[in-house]
Amino acid sequence: MQLQQLFMNLMLNAIDAMKDGCGMRELEVKSQQAKDALVMVSVSDTGVGLPQQQADQIFNAFFTTKLHGTGMGLRISRTIAESHGGRLWAADNSPRGASFYFTLPATIEGHE
Repeated sequence: MQLQQLFMNLMLNAIDAMKDGCGMRELEVKSQQAKDALVMVSVSDTGVGLPQQQADQIFNAFFTTKLHGTGMGLRISRTIAESHGGRLWAADNSPRGASFYFTLPATIEGHE
């Protein structure tokens, strides 16, 4: 359930980031094998992108760029990824939008 919450939060944030934009709107979800026995998933959009001057704060509790946001979604998402042995980070897209990446172990300890 937690991983589902992580995934849905990233997709809903991407959709929200594109709602007021003009031009082509694209949400892309990819997964691939990463090094060190990890799987990497990316959620990318063509929305407004990361907030300039504040990109390093987006994972802080109570930081939000949304009018009615709580500022907890990305903080909780990062905690979920880390509690499952992974990590979560973000990067700007060029020419517009953002990508969020998370990694998780490809196998569960004791299982193959």
